[in-house]
Amino acid sequence: MRKRLVPHAVAAAVTAVVLAPLAWPGYVLRYDMVFVPRQALGWEVIAPVTALPRAVPQDAVVALANQLVPGWLLQRLVLVAIVYLAALGAARLVPTDRVAVRVVAALGYAWAPYLAERLLIGQWGLLVAYAALPWLVRAALGVRAGERGALRRLLLAAAVSAITPTGGLLALVVVTVLLAGRYRGAARAVSIGVGATVLLNAPWLVAGFTSHGDGRSDPAGVAVFAARAENWAGPLVSLAGTGGIWNGQATPASRAGWLVPLATVLVLAVAGYGVPLLRRRWPGSMVARLGLLAAGSWLAAALGVLPGGAALLGWLVADVPGAGLLRDGQKLLVPYALALAVAGALGAERLAGRLAARFDAATGRVLLVGAALLPVAVLPDLAFGGVGRLRPVTWPADWATVARLVDEQPGEVVSLPFQEYQSYAWNDGQVVIDPAPRYLGVPVLIDDTLRVGGTAVAGEDPRAARLRELLAAGEPVAAAGPRWVLVQRAAGPTPDPATLAGLRPAYAGGELTLYENPAWTPPPPPARPGPVGLAHLLAGTVVLAIGVSGAARLCYRVVASRHASPAEGEGG
Repeated sequence: MRKRLVPHAVAAAVTAVVLAPLAWPGYVLRYDMVFVPRQALGWEVIAPVTALPRAVPQDAVVALANQLVPGWLLQRLVLVAIVYLAALGAARLVPTDRVAVRVVAALGYAWAPYLAERLLIGQWGLLVAYAALPWLVRAALGVRAGERGALRRLLLAAAVSAITPTGGLLALVVVTVLLAGRYRGAARAVSIGVGATVLLNAPWLVAGFTSHGDGRSDPAGVAVFAARAENWAGPLVSLAGTGGIWNGQATPASRAGWLVPLATVLVLAVAGYGVPLLRRRWPGSMVARLGLLAAGSWLAAALGVLPGGAALLGWLVADVPGAGLLRDGQKLLVPYALALAVAGALGAERLAGRLAARFDAATGRVLLVGAALLPVAVLPDLAFGGVGRLRPVTWPADWATVARLVDEQPGEVVSLPFQEYQSYAWNDGQVVIDPAPRYLGVPVLIDDTLRVGGTAVAGEDPRAARLRELLAAGEPVAAAGPRWVLVQRAAGPTPDPATLAGLRPAYAGGELTLYENPAWTPPPPPARPGPVGLAHLLAGTVVLAIGVSGAARLCYRVVASRHASPAEGEGG
């Protein structure tokens, strides 16, 4: 019983400490993390017409869940599930009978720079895939061993991961690498596993192919999104410690400490010491495959800072549609982070065994306690929501009023200041992606140009590019043909009066002002996204089949247990 409860208790404790500020009411709004009271489900959410499908099917899944659960609660359920399942999954994956070693793996994976940095930049959808990966690898082990229900568990983990394009792509690669090979039932497992994972990725794949944009990205983003040195040891060592995110504002201050690189080298050495133990406890081919995934993910993350890598990435993103997914390479570190946590825990177990043999059992236990606490000691400012950076706030009432007005008379909205990220006084000045597309139940046009320092990385949406040209030429925004123009009280350039020429005020509040365009004419009815709708239907069918299969299996076990003979019930 203790072996089962301790990992759950550790996962719960880590979750409570990391997400402590979420005990307060409100919404955490930071960078890419935007939850609203009720996100509307529309065709623009399912299939963006001109923008790349970076939030497909994430926004559609959130909108569906929002019909049942209010946004403030949904955000907490998602974030708690991420941290809790990441810790518990790593604890269950590591092949050991020692509870303390499972705790080392749990903390090594859930209290990691990767999770901290992606959480502080608000990319919760990617962290869903991070939390699902230990469960996916464990299920793949079960598939190769012939365990009943393992393939269903694998597909469930893949389905969860595919909530974002990056997560779905990672799941597809991991499933392909881990399932391929020679074992009983391999052909069936590979065909079902890989085929179903491709279908789970279909929503964003088809949306990308059918988008009006050409799918190519600005090569200037390669340098902007390259891994960043967080301390004196440089970007490669930062990546080796699962850090190195491009955005310094999403990096915990402790990552700049001069001891951090030394701790990274220590963890790498311990992980290397644990590999032989992993080889003895897992099939050799699985260790090699996980090692291949880890090495490949690290090299992909480092490509932007390796000699010749930036030029290669620049060519890819400029000429190959969809290759922009690879610009921010650090986000691909997920398999490496998992391999490091598992091998590191086994290395600590092996070292503890040698110390116990040389001295006494207490010495070995002390080493395991130190190994479990090392991630916390090196990254203390992950606690309490990155020491207060994940602080809930309340949406101003203006947002609900504006949402009601545009819902009564639907039409496209242009959001000003025309910039992708906004900063509001009511959000403590924290940077957040413009929330209007998620809060308002109509199509909203925002600028998708990313400005980092003095560099502007051009977006891919041709509609946004056309509006930028109009504004730069001094033309009124009404010339673009929107029905509504929303002016937000946010950090950024105040709209010029000429920009608002020809518009009629419809609402004026403390935080938002809404203008109506009297010259607006209804556009032709939008073509329903047939191929994209079909892709969502196929992916939903796979998820439904997984759920029905699991429910049927559970019902079978319940019925079988109730109809067991008296002798069977007594263990005779």
